[in-house]
Amino acid sequence: MSPPTAPLPRPVTLVDVHDVEAARAALRGHIRVTPVETSATLSARAGRPVLLKAEYRQRTGSFKVRGAYHHIAGLPGSAAELVAASAGNHAQGVALAASLAGRRATIFMPVHAALPKVEATRAYGAEVRLVGDDVEGAMAAAEAHANATGAHLVPPFDDPAVIAGQGTVGLEILDQVPDLATVVVPVGGGGLLAGVAVAVKARRPDVHVVGVQAAGAASMVASLRAGTPTTVAHVHTIADGIAVKAPSALTLAHASALADELVTVTDEEIGQALILLLEREKAVVEPAGAVGVAALLAGRAPGSGPVVAVLSGGNVDSLMLTRLIEHGLSAAGRYVRLRIVVADRPGALARITETIAELGLNVLDVEHHRAGVRLGIDEVEVLVTLETRDPEHRVAVVDELRAAGFTVDLM
Repeated sequence: MSPPTAPLPRPVTLVDVHDVEAARAALRGHIRVTPVETSATLSARAGRPVLLKAEYRQRTGSFKVRGAYHHIAGLPGSAAELVAASAGNHAQGVALAASLAGRRATIFMPVHAALPKVEATRAYGAEVRLVGDDVEGAMAAAEAHANATGAHLVPPFDDPAVIAGQGTVGLEILDQVPDLATVVVPVGGGGLLAGVAVAVKARRPDVHVVGVQAAGAASMVASLRAGTPTTVAHVHTIADGIAVKAPSALTLAHASALADELVTVTDEEIGQALILLLEREKAVVEPAGAVGVAALLAGRAPGSGPVVAVLSGGNVDSLMLTRLIEHGLSAAGRYVRLRIVVADRPGALARITETIAELGLNVLDVEHHRAGVRLGIDEVEVLVTLETRDPEHRVAVVDELRAAGFTVDLM
């Protein structure tokens, strides 16, 4: 979608590209200039050169340390204690940035935050307090702590210094891809999109800037339509790193003024992108970091010239990665789970397995049940999980089993 014609509710001063250049100078020696790598697989699928900006290989595993460090480096010496709230990436970014700047940090994280992210935040030198069921609860606790102690609250996106720090991603992309035509950026609160758009549009106004949100957490899209920061009551997506209920007036102003497109992708599309990145690019990327690739695969980043997708982060714990892989394989049609009902007589199960073998299918799991409300007295059900190649193959398998005389339901 294009930005709306409705005016924003109040004037907001946008970050200037000179602020981003100053941020790059401040960050030099403290963060990595992450590589941009061409993807032959994605280029073939998209019909244009596709390059990947590997921010998941940044220190702390995401772009967040850029904005956090730039914000902290500009604070007066009196700001001895820093405080932040986050479920993961911002927490680690602030923790490392505070350590680099020689300051003490207290990070409030939800009680159900992933243990590897909690331990990583502690390892960077921060004190971690587990409070609240979600990020909003942790943020309320962080704000209360800051008010009570005088600690300085480091915002995750609603701050010019943070936006300028994130904008250094855009400057690097321009240096690394001189013939850039399009840049695709994940969007949660909008700090990364704002910074990248400032840098890119100032130096190359012809470059198309596309922001991507998860369909289940599309608060920036809703805000652009309304022309004012809009809160999404419920967010539900596997891309927890961008599951933000509302952008700020500052990030919304940047998106409205500088972004050419704001699009959404489904969890199924994100899952497929994640699997492709794992299998073909050998890139361990969190779901939020894969939304740009999901948009490219879905054809939602128009154009024909070179396009860079920002892989914004890779902080995903092993247990969650296992579930995400299963979700992605299912979304990609790589396996199918079927309910097959047959007569309860000797050889019935053997006939199913023989037919499956004749179709050249690999069996991943089998369950055999004689009782159930949907079964006749002389029937049994077999729940079978089969390995398939793609969605079309999955449909063909069902058709072939039905043609062989079986009663088959997709599960």
